[in-house]
Amino acid sequence: MIAVSLRPGSHGAEVQQLQERLQRAGYQVATTNVYDDATVAAVMALQADKGLVVDGLFGPKSFMALMGSIQPKHLAAADLVRAADQLGVNLASVRAVNEVESRGQGFLPDGRPVILFERHVFYKQLQEHGIDPEPIAAKYPNICAQERGGYHGGAAEYIRLETAKQIHLAAAYESASWGAFQVMGYHWSALGYASASDFVRLMQQDEASHLDAFVRFIAHEAPLLAALKARKWPAFAKGYNGPAYAANLYDVKLAQAYAKYSALDEVAA
Repeated sequence: MIAVSLRPGSHGAEVQQLQERLQRAGYQVATTNVYDDATVAAVMALQADKGLVVDGLFGPKSFMALMGSIQPKHLAAADLVRAADQLGVNLASVRAVNEVESRGQGFLPDGRPVILFERHVFYKQLQEHGIDPEPIAAKYPNICAQERGGYHGGAAEYIRLETAKQIHLAAAYESASWGAFQVMGYHWSALGYASASDFVRLMQQDEASHLDAFVRFIAHEAPLLAALKARKWPAFAKGYNGPAYAANLYDVKLAQAYAKYSALDEVAA
């Protein structure tokens, strides 16, 4: 099977398979075994034809589109346009943030939204709900502790969530980050959701709902919105990712992605 994580600079048999599949689908690209400019253009044409986010990166969604399967849960280009309008920023900024800050895929293969359960947040949220977390931490240190950790990753995070739900449903939902943009559940009230359960219900719906949660979060955080509008990438990256942003080069990646999308938008205009 062809790999589904290819980008400019990739090379080898997997790129050859991609190019051959693009050719059979009617896209103009030579078989070079290198993810070159022509391959980027062909992938972008595929994404545009299928209504996907146009970024020239060949990931799981583009693979499914090339194979003739479009998932209604996937983020669409029109969703990014709407988000840019809601935030009052240019489209290139939203496209850059989507590329760098989202996980790319908001759902697991089994259809559940991607989550990461935070045991240190569960500790605090139990306190918020009037529950002493200490006995729970002693019994379930993997899901309740004052320190970060205990991560299992992927679908295994739902095992931790299910255990937490048996202790307190709302606190459990509030203690996980949800979807493509990993918005924490405890923000539900500030972001205008009716309840933690309502927030989770929408996160289970589609990636457009994940993006909407991200838009609500940015709109609620005035410094983040100001940084995004001014394209002050270090300030935005620090506010969104925390102090470790520089070590991960999030600000550099955002600036590079913004430059790429700005150039693409100029060509399209």
